[in-house]
Amino acid sequence: MSEPASPPRVLFVTGRLAEFALRQVLEEVAPRAGIVAEVAVLPITVAALMTPAWVARKLEPPPGLDRIILPGHCRGDLTAIEAKAPGVPIVVGPEDLRDIPRLFGQGQASGRPDDYGAYDVAILAEINHAPRLPRAELLRQALAFAAEGADLIDLGCDPGAPWAEVGDAVRALIDAGLRVSIDSFDPDEVARAVAAGAELVLSVNAGNRDAAKDWGAEVVVLPDQPGTLDGLDATVEALEAAGVPYRIDPILEPIGFGFASSLGRYLEVRRRYPDAAMMMGVGNLSELTDVDSAGINTLLMGFCQEQAIHSVLTTAVINWARSSVRELDLARRLARHAVVNRVLPKRVEPGLVMLRDPKLPPRFGPENLAELQRRIRDPNWRIFAEDGVVHALNNEHLLSGPDPFLLFEQMGVSDASHAFYLGWEMMKARTALTLGKAYRQDQALSWGFLTETEASHRLRRGRAGGDGPSEATATAPPEAPTPEKDERA
Repeated sequence: MSEPASPPRVLFVTGRLAEFALRQVLEEVAPRAGIVAEVAVLPITVAALMTPAWVARKLEPPPGLDRIILPGHCRGDLTAIEAKAPGVPIVVGPEDLRDIPRLFGQGQASGRPDDYGAYDVAILAEINHAPRLPRAELLRQALAFAAEGADLIDLGCDPGAPWAEVGDAVRALIDAGLRVSIDSFDPDEVARAVAAGAELVLSVNAGNRDAAKDWGAEVVVLPDQPGTLDGLDATVEALEAAGVPYRIDPILEPIGFGFASSLGRYLEVRRRYPDAAMMMGVGNLSELTDVDSAGINTLLMGFCQEQAIHSVLTTAVINWARSSVRELDLARRLARHAVVNRVLPKRVEPGLVMLRDPKLPPRFGPENLAELQRRIRDPNWRIFAEDGVVHALNNEHLLSGPDPFLLFEQMGVSDASHAFYLGWEMMKARTALTLGKAYRQDQALSWGFLTETEASHRLRRGRAGGDGPSEATATAPPEAPTPEKDERA
């Protein structure tokens, strides 16, 4: 009988400052991952300043390793390190050591499969009051919507005087590679738009369904009376008899004006017409409700996916709904994945989680922060945010409090650039505490798909002498001191 295989030996490379925190993380990770975790502490304070060439000179890997994991900022050619441990896989770990559990399938991780991203719901993005816009602005808005995921650009016309230049506007968008729909009840206006290339007409009911027979375009069918399905069957029957393609929109109503009943009408239409194409205009909820639009758009997209409503019309006018097109683009992928695979739409699409983070990293805790402060040998400030307070620590101080202004008064910083940097970081830390987000010094807060990558403070300053990031997040600048200089410190 053969002996059981020994657990893999994994060597984690770090610097002096991060050793304590790394060992704390590995105490939790190693037993669950079934590994033997070993730590190599190299002669450098901040591990983020390591380069692969320097690591190769300082690291002496013990025999029998199964993997070597480097600090997250140690990027570049790993050939020299590989030569020190032939045949041993070398991995660059996460930039924050608290994310190490993810390397071993622990903690928060995306459940997104390799084939994730398919969708079958088209997005129509409406440009309101299109006749009032200069051609250049019309084209700019249309191209922006297309870049965010819109499949068709809907030109919203104004009631009253017909848009004399509607044909030219449609052609300009089509020449730019866009697909166009026209939103008008004026038959002549619609006819000119369709002649120029518009492929879909919003909308048709008893008042203009006879004209629709001559347009040669697909149309959207509405009830004759909002809040009911009156006249819908008659219009569908007339269009089918004339061979006009159509999709049905029973009209979503705002909250307080029949919202729940309007959802019931979509269900009823699907019951009556199990195979008909349908559309939902989501703007009556996203634009007319005092709430960030992402949740509403995702919820409505889930309803559409379950009911085979394969097109949605959105606007992006009011500020809280200005990113609706991109939200719907992400939501249609998430909803299809959930419905087709019969899985929860959870931990799959982090781009839609914007206000709060999906999960907070493990906290350091007062004892670990105090131990970290005892190990610091330089005056640079490290900022942390947990337990409702901001923590600032360097070689002389461990300051904690909920008010960054009061905290800053105790820090004794007089250099203007350092003060600005610390103010910026503590503002992010306070924001993270308020909203329940993860704060990592020198990194942008996560705002889902709205996140803008933050350039490293050290990279911007071009030197490493200022108040810099913590070991877990530090980024080495192009002209940073060499590790050898750090050794002498």
